[in-house]
Amino acid sequence: MTYRVIAMAALLGSASTLHAGGIDRSGQSITALFESGRYAEFSLGSVSPNTSGVGPNAIPPTGVGNSGNMTDNFFTFGAAYKADINDQLSYAIIYDQPFGADVDYPADADYFAAGSSAEFNSHALTGLLRYKMPNNFSVHGGIRVQTIEASAAIPFIANYSVDGDRDTGVGYVAGVAYEKPEIALRVSLTYNSKISYDVRTSENSLLGSNVTETEVETPQSVNLEFQTGVAADTLVFGGVRWVDWSSFEIAPNDYSTLTGGGKLLSYEDDVYTYSLGVGRRLSDTWSVAASVGYEKSNGGFSSNLGPTDGNKSLALAATYTRDSMKVTTGIRYINIGDAETTLGGGQTAATFEDNDAVAIGVKVGFTF
Repeated sequence: MTYRVIAMAALLGSASTLHAGGIDRSGQSITALFESGRYAEFSLGSVSPNTSGVGPNAIPPTGVGNSGNMTDNFFTFGAAYKADINDQLSYAIIYDQPFGADVDYPADADYFAAGSSAEFNSHALTGLLRYKMPNNFSVHGGIRVQTIEASAAIPFIANYSVDGDRDTGVGYVAGVAYEKPEIALRVSLTYNSKISYDVRTSENSLLGSNVTETEVETPQSVNLEFQTGVAADTLVFGGVRWVDWSSFEIAPNDYSTLTGGGKLLSYEDDVYTYSLGVGRRLSDTWSVAASVGYEKSNGGFSSNLGPTDGNKSLALAATYTRDSMKVTTGIRYINIGDAETTLGGGQTAATFEDNDAVAIGVKVGFTF
């Protein structure tokens, strides 16, 4: 079993979270830590979502207008470097953009949220150390330094807008893995801690202009990832990711006042994301893989700034290898789960159906 097939497993696994629940984007993968020797990689992802909804005629003030596509295209970038200290110890430095949102309702739409927008950006740098034990088990852990910044404009709520300054927080990573190299078997379990922030927040609305602090915590999560050879040059891989989205919220002071305790962004349920795939080496230079992804629909109302509920996906990838370089490309089609939003009172404000997204990813890795 060659590392070329394993590289595709890593790319397709991370691609499954490019349009996952909450504002999950990278999946916080640490697969670079398990590469052989000294290794460096760079990855780029592009996602083109199409998400639109319709306000039902019976519920003012929504009218019957279509929202238009309210999700902008976005890019993600990642990089990693891994090296061995000795036969038992190795380390990795990983950069990713774990959480993000780009919402932009067309201003000319005949829709109650026309002109509303929101943006959430994050950057994380993770330093990991891994210790191999004699019995095929290993433990890994380290520190994650992460920055976030956010802004939003919601004209239909008292002409409200908000800007959150960039803030930095620190969390940790801890996990365990089991490997059997002769059959390309690896199972890893990794915990990512929550990270807390006190964001300086500038709010503007009919209440005036006010500057306060907003407490934000990016959620804790657990990644269970596996791969194993099942035949010559054939690999099965997959994983489960749990994210504690039910504990996440952004609730600036003035927004809560204007909405009677409402939150700018929050989620009722945790999210589980599943993936399963198979990879096959075709020759010394080419390998291919396919995977499926699933995220359960939880029901209930979704946020007007994130009107999705679960998804299903299908991905294909290919890897070209030459000397110490491997280039992996993948494409994933995501069927976005239907969702309903509300303006309060337990009534439906809009219905979002038949939406989808296409994600394209490229990863270049070097062993040296």
